[in-house]
Amino acid sequence: MAVETNGSSNEPAPPGLAGIPGPPHGNGANEKRNGSLIVVGTGIRTVGHLTVEAVAWIKRADKVLYVVGDPVAELMLKELNPAGAESMTGMYAEGKPRIDTYNEMVERTLACVRAGLVTCMACYGHPGVFVYPSHESIRRARAEGFSARMLPGISSEDCLFADLGVDPGINGCQSYEATDFLVNCRVIDPSSSVVLWQIGVVGDATFKPYGYDLSAMPLLIERLLSIYPPTHPMYLYEAAVFHGCEPVIRQITAAELAYGPLSAGNTLYIPPAYMRTADPTTYLRMNALIAASKAASGATTAR
Repeated sequence: MAVETNGSSNEPAPPGLAGIPGPPHGNGANEKRNGSLIVVGTGIRTVGHLTVEAVAWIKRADKVLYVVGDPVAELMLKELNPAGAESMTGMYAEGKPRIDTYNEMVERTLACVRAGLVTCMACYGHPGVFVYPSHESIRRARAEGFSARMLPGISSEDCLFADLGVDPGINGCQSYEATDFLVNCRVIDPSSSVVLWQIGVVGDATFKPYGYDLSAMPLLIERLLSIYPPTHPMYLYEAAVFHGCEPVIRQITAAELAYGPLSAGNTLYIPPAYMRTADPTTYLRMNALIAASKAASGATTAR
């Protein structure tokens, strides 16, 4: 589909865009500027996880700036938008602080939007889960008067719930980035499930292609052992990227985190260690309020 560089199109919206407004145009003081940003997720397994809505925007965009973790995903994006697909993975460099790379991605994205392009940022997984560049790009684009929005995708946590058979509605689920959990005094309720993201890069803020500095791991193990019994089972998890492959699921204890191996894609799932503590007083008060509400409703109906 031919798309003009200012984001307007003379053709009908492709399948998947029906009912979705395109980028606003016009020169009025209260109208948004030309150029727009749509952020999409490619999921964990791009073939199968990429939504129809995301595919439609990738095809429509003038420029598709992507960060994906496997060659199949990259090939698919290039096939969907041969002229506009551009990888930002090259902005990473060994030993370079990840925040510097992220800010470069934001600048590149905003440059395309400012140039009047319908710009699509495609990130693996869910584009809003541990993706600083996506949130910052949207924030800055909107602050400058451009149309910007995010579409949901499938994250590794979604895959974890499916592969481990976890229902977060049963016991609740707390979710923390591993380094954040360690250094910011996060409080865990051990009667609830816990997900620790990026367990394989804890304490290391730089990029490394072949393994991170895990010198801080003993501190994380110490913290976990202060909360959980030493024999409490935990699960190292990594979602399957390709069809036909199985997810990595390894049962360990907290102390065994010291022995590895760990990858940047590992997530730690910790099931509840203790029974929930009931509050009978609140339970009785809740039932009393419900009964009173029903009685009042019945009296009103009788009138």
